[in-house]
Amino acid sequence: MKRSMLDILACPIDKHYPLELHDIEAAGDDIRQGVLFCAKCGRYYPVIDGIPVMLPDELRNKERDTGFLEKWKEKIPEKILRQGNPWHL
Repeated sequence: MKRSMLDILACPIDKHYPLELHDIEAAGDDIRQGVLFCAKCGRYYPVIDGIPVMLPDELRNKERDTGFLEKWKEKIPEKILRQGNPWHL
């Protein structure tokens, strides 16, 4: 995902803009792993292998999302780990 994509991304649930980006693995303008966070509704969206996974709650995969949080918990902000929607650690 290019960092410049933040200019066009909004939360699919409440349309809040802009989203916060917490990059985990990045090379220049390319985000390989990271988290997008909506400050309005508290939802997070993982960026996995450069692709932002911005699905509504009913289409999300709980095991994948919680596994992502567990894998990167040292680099993800506490507010996402402990209070992020739709699920957290």
